[in-house]
Amino acid sequence: MRNPPPSTIRVTYLIETDGEPERLAAKIASDQSTGTFVALPGETEELKARVAARVAAVRRLEPSRAPSFPSGAPGPFNRAEADIDFPIDAIGTDLAALMTITMGGVWSIRGLTGIRVTGLKLPEEYRHAHPGPQFGIPGSRRLAGVEGRPIIGTIVKPALGLRPPETAALVKELIAAGVDFIKDDEKLASPAYSPLAERVKAIMPLILEHEQKTGRKVMYAFGISHADPDEMMRNHDLVLKAGGNCAVVNINSIGFGGMSFLRKRSGLVLHAHRNGWDILTRHPGLGMDFSVYQQFWRLLGVDQFQINGIRVKYWEPDESFVASFAALRKPLFSPDDCPLPVVGSGQWGGQAPDTYERTGRTQDLLYLCGGGIVSHPSGPAAGVRAVRQAWEAAVAGVPLETHAKDHPELAQSLAFFGDGKAA
Repeated sequence: MRNPPPSTIRVTYLIETDGEPERLAAKIASDQSTGTFVALPGETEELKARVAARVAAVRRLEPSRAPSFPSGAPGPFNRAEADIDFPIDAIGTDLAALMTITMGGVWSIRGLTGIRVTGLKLPEEYRHAHPGPQFGIPGSRRLAGVEGRPIIGTIVKPALGLRPPETAALVKELIAAGVDFIKDDEKLASPAYSPLAERVKAIMPLILEHEQKTGRKVMYAFGISHADPDEMMRNHDLVLKAGGNCAVVNINSIGFGGMSFLRKRSGLVLHAHRNGWDILTRHPGLGMDFSVYQQFWRLLGVDQFQINGIRVKYWEPDESFVASFAALRKPLFSPDDCPLPVVGSGQWGGQAPDTYERTGRTQDLLYLCGGGIVSHPSGPAAGVRAVRQAWEAAVAGVPLETHAKDHPELAQSLAFFGDGKAA
């Protein structure tokens, strides 16, 4: 595949139609750039040529007998990949414009039984147009005090119904066990039973006391998301003033504008949770690939990006997770713009060997276990030790069952979570 011309944004679409894919690709290029209406006063052919999107290539795929989306057409349904180049003059470097022009209207075009955005290649103009991660992988490791192994983390779940003092008691036990990272669940905002201000007040003294005694500061990510950017910044400032260094941000809920507003003013590591993402990708004939979606949020400045993992409790297959992980590890313009991948969803030590192998034998990740730590039969502290032991075995190439023979926490974990109870 040829590279796009300089100062051009290349978008790749998976097209399905009962007509001719080449014609539909041309229609996408036209509708999403110059439009198909009659010329307006002052509009010239020179101007249209300057901003017009162009079809670079159409690659036909195997046809399908059934459409991806109900259409009423008898079929067969032709499928193709189409590369379309959009001039930077038509879009600029604004991410809202990028989303609107290259994707916003494509799902409404007639004649398509399916369309999915599968690729996005940005030109050099985007390199310095957006801030990117402030901390990323090296900053997350430095602040968590973890080198040479995965960062091991867990979650405080709203389903536990813990009030701030009870949450603090759990956090104290986890800190003593040597956990590296703790986060509020994405659904834990500021409920009546556990207001954010009260959680911060109860938890941060424990973290600071542990840091004073050991020189190591456990990273706690407090949920600060809010639809009002000013309120979100007040939440941010509350955490920062108390000595915190990380925040959970529900990126789809706060949007591009909220994320941009926060990143420009933030002193915290921004841990992105993508809840709501699945509606954009779960249908194979609609939406977009994660490799496209994640580029927007990386440019806007997320430091840690929560994805799923191996053998998750949700719908996503392992192959999709592996592709998502690889997308986060691929620089957009430089290695500095890579966020820390966060592996989660029903994880416990049992998935560590497969995770290690299928992510390219890297340990640059945050391994996030909810029930896989806090529901360990001997308690959360044993859960932390069991996950660390599992990763030690995975990196050493030792079967978990062998390593468990002289590591009782891991042995208990294998016996207890082997039936899926970690979810």
